[in-house]
Amino acid sequence: MLKRASSEETLPVIAHFEVHRRAYLAPDGTVLRQPPDFAADTDLLISFYRAMVLARTFDLKAVSLQRTGRLGTYAVSLGQEAAAVGIASAMRPEDVLLPSYRDNGALIWRGVKLEDILTYWGGDERGSRSSGPGHDFPYCIPVASQAPHAAGVAYAFKFKKEPRVAVCLFGDGATSKGDLWEAMNFAGVHKLPVVFVANNNQWAISVPLKLQTAAQTLAQKAIAAGFYGEQVDGNDVIAVRAAAEEAMTAARAGQGPRFVEALTYRLSDHTTADDAARYRPPEEVQARWREEPIARLRAYLVSKQAWGKSQEEELAADCQRQVDAAVERYLATTPRPPETMFDHLYAELPTAYIGQREEVAGASHA
Repeated sequence: MLKRASSEETLPVIAHFEVHRRAYLAPDGTVLRQPPDFAADTDLLISFYRAMVLARTFDLKAVSLQRTGRLGTYAVSLGQEAAAVGIASAMRPEDVLLPSYRDNGALIWRGVKLEDILTYWGGDERGSRSSGPGHDFPYCIPVASQAPHAAGVAYAFKFKKEPRVAVCLFGDGATSKGDLWEAMNFAGVHKLPVVFVANNNQWAISVPLKLQTAAQTLAQKAIAAGFYGEQVDGNDVIAVRAAAEEAMTAARAGQGPRFVEALTYRLSDHTTADDAARYRPPEEVQARWREEPIARLRAYLVSKQAWGKSQEEELAADCQRQVDAAVERYLATTPRPPETMFDHLYAELPTAYIGQREEVAGASHA
């Protein structure tokens, strides 16, 4: 607890605040405390596990495509699969997801096709057209700029009296941006149905968390905006799902916004254009591998006799088949002609651009 400088004067305390931390599974998969009721459904937990493994399999293939020149710069989500799946699994189809660039697991859970994700990272804007719920937002590359969008979406829900929730995903670096603070303040004042989720992976590119904030947690940043913030073990998919479900239920019921800090770790480089070995020691990364979410949930399922070697082998093969098939479809996609860059700039293209479009079209078809 922070304290002010010593003084002879005793001042009255006008407010007390607490930040709670939620965790159910230890890194080795053993149970820390009684899990929520939904965790008794092993089929549901297996669906979480399958989604997490698929997301990781997809990531590995995407990196391979980038390294061989068939994909642009790609943001890997290695080690953060539980946060993405746990959050997305608590959403309803009519809710709206506003993701950052590292939330593939959430998009996949929401029904986005793998080839569409590849299309986006391949530099084709058609990949931004969601094959999941059409109202979900595309990837947001500028850090934290999706937060005001989320507040606006939530304001529309409240104005229309629709029991829907906007879910805004971002990294720890976003908490240093004014965009997020303004969105949270607005959401708190108007009690909007929005859930802000900080995927705290400890690193904002090469900047460690300790240089991002002096706060003990990111969750406590919600206090200044007037609503509840909670930290969860972001490598424990059960904890993430439980926190997300509770937050969305409260938001949907008119109780205002919530903030969830999913404490995890980015096991990969920031993107394929980064070399994390330049700024963090390998010993740190190796130690964090012992906490990663997929092995944790697998250990728990094995302890419940709900998972075994044959199922693991079958899942690995199935995920690889899905990814390979998606890659084939992506690579078979006909590139868009260069002149289509003008097609969605305006409802009616200005005269000055019409000539430019014709010039580009003529050059590309010559």
